[in-house]
Amino acid sequence: MAATVINGLDELKSKVGQELGVSDWLEVTQEAVDAFAEATDDHQWIHVDPERAKETPFGGTIAHGLYTLSLGPQFSYAMFEIANVAFGINYGYDRVRFPAPLPVGSKVRMRATLTKADEVPGGVQFTVTQTFEREGGDKPVCVADALARVYGG
Repeated sequence: MAATVINGLDELKSKVGQELGVSDWLEVTQEAVDAFAEATDDHQWIHVDPERAKETPFGGTIAHGLYTLSLGPQFSYAMFEIANVAFGINYGYDRVRFPAPLPVGSKVRMRATLTKADEVPGGVQFTVTQTFEREGGDKPVCVADALARVYGG
């Protein structure tokens, strides 16, 4: 998938309300979830114990919500870039929700929509609504408003 190139701060501001892209599907593996558990020291059994998790309504392990959220940068970099700026920084998140579980073995992708862009000294703070979808799912597994800033130069 070719990344959308946004050329500078003015073009960024002009794209408010537009979808920036939809990522490719990514398979959620137990190995990736286990690695996330190791990195975060979050070994809750619903994520890392496939045998015990079979007894839950999910029928198996599910990804950590924060694992899903952590895919945002990877998907974003593949979907869009902002060119002709000095640099950009992650500024945080506003609203983050996990409306549905993400079962291990399923596929996930992210839809990115530019929902806000406001001038800040030297640059633009913008909000991208990240909607993570599970293949075959009827509602998103995560919806987050990611905030970033880019500065001219």
